[in-house]
Amino acid sequence: MTLPFSNTTTVRDIVNQIPKTSDVFKKYRIDFCCGGNTPLDTAVSQSSVSLDVLMHELADVYEKHEQSDDMKVWLNSSSEEIIDHIIHHYHLPLREELNALSPYVTKIARVHGERHPELLKVHELFYELKKDLTEHTLKEEAESFPHILTLEKNPDAENRAEIIEAIKELEKEHDFAGTILKQLRYITADYNLPHDACGTYTLVFRRLEALESDTFMHVHLENNILFPRYF
Repeated sequence: MTLPFSNTTTVRDIVNQIPKTSDVFKKYRIDFCCGGNTPLDTAVSQSSVSLDVLMHELADVYEKHEQSDDMKVWLNSSSEEIIDHIIHHYHLPLREELNALSPYVTKIARVHGERHPELLKVHELFYELKKDLTEHTLKEEAESFPHILTLEKNPDAENRAEIIEAIKELEKEHDFAGTILKQLRYITADYNLPHDACGTYTLVFRRLEALESDTFMHVHLENNILFPRYF
């Protein structure tokens, strides 16, 4: 696999291209914000991690980043296959990303909120979205998906009408999350960065935009491919 960066690429440029690498740099206390304009090999020489270990972890993030961009066609797949894909390619990474992004969202609101009060609203909306999507995905896994698989095996199940109503409720919850994402895009002016945006500010906007894209594809797979099978 050919990586789009090398040991001479600056830490800032790596994070700008692949925002989730910020978690790796944070893990090893490598500054990707104020000190981000530093070549990777120089940054490593000032830390406790070896270049080989760091490159391996960055490559792993890059590989997952590339795989996440591949949206397969699921029209001919079984509901069980689709649900398994949703859980492992959307639900689990989504909850992981929401948790990982939380301290960054809090930090930019605290540090830049006085000059950019819209970040206070971003903070509020993000935590509302985090709560909503976390509860929603856990409910789907514990209740909704098993009920859907019940209909897959027995289309004439006695509680069919109840399950269909529950599915329609999931769609309403998707609409609510979509509204929050639209509000985030509006309040950030389509994620346009101000001239004084630091590295953390930049990565939050980039990762929120990526989260929006992934969530829309996730909802598309449920609303437009999985759920209509039972209406």
